[in-house]
Amino acid sequence: MTDHFEVHERDGAARLGELRLADPVTTPALADPFLEDAGSLWAAEQEVPDGDDDALTVLPHRAFPAGTRDPVKESFRVDGPDVDYPSAVVVAADDARDVGADAYLLSDAEGFVGHAAAFVEAIVEVRETLPTDTAVFLSGVATPRNAATLVYAGVDLLDATKARARGLEGMYLTDEGEYFLEDLEELPCACPACATPREEFDRADCAAHNVNALKAELRRIRHRIREGRLRDYVEGQARHDQWLTATMRRLDDQWAYLEERTPLIRDSELTAATEDTLSRVEIQRFADRVTSRYRSRLTDHPLVLVPCSATKPYSDSQSHRQFHDAIQWRGHVASMTSPIGVVPQELETTYPAQHYDSVVTGDWSGDEIEFVAEVLRRYLERNDYPRVIAHVPEDGYREICERVAAEVDTPFEYTCVDHPTTDESLGELNAALQGEDAYRKREREHATVRALADYQLGDGAGDALFPEDLRTTGRYPKIQSWTDGVGDDGTQLATMVPQYGVHSFTLAGGKRWVESDAPTKRVEIDGFVPRGSVLAPGVLDASDDIRPGDEVVIEGPKAFAVGRAAMSGPEMVDSSRGIAVEIRHSEEK
Repeated sequence: MTDHFEVHERDGAARLGELRLADPVTTPALADPFLEDAGSLWAAEQEVPDGDDDALTVLPHRAFPAGTRDPVKESFRVDGPDVDYPSAVVVAADDARDVGADAYLLSDAEGFVGHAAAFVEAIVEVRETLPTDTAVFLSGVATPRNAATLVYAGVDLLDATKARARGLEGMYLTDEGEYFLEDLEELPCACPACATPREEFDRADCAAHNVNALKAELRRIRHRIREGRLRDYVEGQARHDQWLTATMRRLDDQWAYLEERTPLIRDSELTAATEDTLSRVEIQRFADRVTSRYRSRLTDHPLVLVPCSATKPYSDSQSHRQFHDAIQWRGHVASMTSPIGVVPQELETTYPAQHYDSVVTGDWSGDEIEFVAEVLRRYLERNDYPRVIAHVPEDGYREICERVAAEVDTPFEYTCVDHPTTDESLGELNAALQGEDAYRKREREHATVRALADYQLGDGAGDALFPEDLRTTGRYPKIQSWTDGVGDDGTQLATMVPQYGVHSFTLAGGKRWVESDAPTKRVEIDGFVPRGSVLAPGVLDASDDIRPGDEVVIEGPKAFAVGRAAMSGPEMVDSSRGIAVEIRHSEEK
């Protein structure tokens, strides 16, 4: 069990944690023996006692005696008279294994940092081999420019060795590059070291500045993790170095590694500023679920494709209100957008559909056209509409539709003249729907309730969980789902959460979920009744496909509960500390 390191927040593979010293340190952080205020952890090395692997060394805290053997855990810990300090071992990346330590320093970091494929392979292997609640430490490699990418990959601790050394060599580091000190007429920084007059600023001052710049960068990184927006920042940072760009893209290829650790829902903005956004887990996961889980219940009506809007959710925008006035619920609306792909009207509030902001130029790149076209093709192959009315402008939207129309059997017709919101265009859209019956509010709401269940839980979950006598109350987008009665006699199953566009279940809904044929995400706990939250040590088992933010049912010998996962299923089972599930409702058996 890890005693001194606990993860509190997650942003993909990046974590915000606490390393418990006399004064706790929030990670990602500097662990540097030469810096009095950087959360100094270790300052000396001692060989592991005879009979143990020579590759492992213990790094005791500098203020306390050498580490002593823990015969129970087969690890090495530093103990003082009144306080227990963290233990760390040095391992090679390809030889990392659990020895009961709190942190693992990778001895070969300088050999693979700078080589994208080798770096990603090493970090992924280490993070998947070591317990999730242990810290990974890279020494001698961090700079203000690469720190965000190192943390994004899953590194928790860095030191200032390289930044300081580069300063003593006369290299001035910033978060976007490095410069020969003698080439700088003016210092582009206002840290204390840079307050020295330029003519007096020497290499020692340069080293001090580099350390300050690295500290400031780690503060920005921690802030980004708290916001859930580190990836946005990394996409910008990666543009400053070819290695960083290659590393980010290699990490995107590690789908299983990143997807398991990426929350299903957030309330932070997703910035789509580069084509690399198309590879993000959130984007790929949404597109995959729309084309493999979601199924329209409104395919008796034409599909009406419309362009996205800057306002989210789309239905709140002026342009989409104009579309609605022309359509009048006679067609099933889906929005086309980059980088999301295709967004059916039932999922317009579901993360990330109402949380992204993209760069609008009017021009589509080849990669964007290819991605959205593939999503639309798969969507139409899954949903059998009688026809498609493409109310989209001539730019990339029209090209996508024409490409897909040539590959599917569903007929396309086009109603946009010049611009989608002109009177002529809206008139063409209205005319194309003449003779179509409008569907009712009840039908729309029931389709939304079932669609969200499909998206959250799996193909067919909406029909399995919500019965034919489904009743809905409330005002969109906060719809409550009921069954078993009318008026005040029904049983509430779930409520739609407007800020995330997903269901939150009641106890009755959770029980119905467990009893239905819908794929169930279960957390098995020990013999206690949870109140508020379930901590990881209380979890006996959990479904492998649980992701942070997932709706889950919690079952144990003494309790049944529903709540939202704070960790992935594998992390719940593997962790010895931290909140595994936030409980919404619980009852004693």
